[in-house]
Amino acid sequence: MMFKRALGALAGLWLAGCAATEAQARPPMWVVRDADSEIVLFGSMHVLPPGLDWRPAELDAALAKADDLWFELPIDAASEARVGELAATRGMLPEGQTLSGLLSPEGRARLEVVSADLGVALPMIDRFEPWFAEIVLAGAQFLKAGADASSGVEKQVSASAPASAKRRAFESPEQQITIFDAAPLAEQVASLEESLSELQADPNSYDKLVAHWMAGDTRALEEDALEPLREAAPGLYARLVTERNAAWVKALRARLDGSGRTVVVVGVGHLIGREGVPGQLRALGYSVEGP
Repeated sequence: MMFKRALGALAGLWLAGCAATEAQARPPMWVVRDADSEIVLFGSMHVLPPGLDWRPAELDAALAKADDLWFELPIDAASEARVGELAATRGMLPEGQTLSGLLSPEGRARLEVVSADLGVALPMIDRFEPWFAEIVLAGAQFLKAGADASSGVEKQVSASAPASAKRRAFESPEQQITIFDAAPLAEQVASLEESLSELQADPNSYDKLVAHWMAGDTRALEEDALEPLREAAPGLYARLVTERNAAWVKALRARLDGSGRTVVVVGVGHLIGREGVPGQLRALGYSVEGP
């Protein structure tokens, strides 16, 4: 899914099975240091079920001392509303064009099945550009599983972090929507086709993803969250992952040129693998502790 991979949820069956292991939850976390700076990188899941005990004590300790706190987007009602407004206006296909008409015969059949299963009206989603359709289907899957964004890592961290930690963001709502909306149509279609195939074949695949995240299994996360997109739509992968990671590394290098303590909370897919932010900072010679 366009970042599964962009949001997150957890089925009730998995929740029941993992309750006994929440105390050992170890989501991925890295610490970057130079002579006078420290940056803690925490890989998030944007959407989670209420009540999941995912917070490591090390993250709370870092937040208590942080001078600044970085997210992908500003975590506030105005930014959230702006993202929704932009997606709704820029995510529509031109008049006379349909999503079904862009898909392969197999993709069209899967779209009908998946939409019906998730309770998404086919005439509505048929008007959406592939990237927006993918996000809408992901959101429907998460709602069906009982998860929501208010329980996601970013909202919980922003609400509980000290007010003294200055909030910063790598991207604006306009920048983020443009990243999705301006992607080549063929790449969007390829990503959606892959997601539809996955949703039909394994509708509970996100259960495994969250289990890997809770265990800090970065290799399994890379296999499940990054490699399918990298293979199905390499151009879109470069746009959504590689290029954004490089831009964020540039911003963090500028922060490391200063001094102080920083906490960064972004989607875990941006932190894992050789192209992840920690890997790039290691390659640049910074001290990086973590997976």
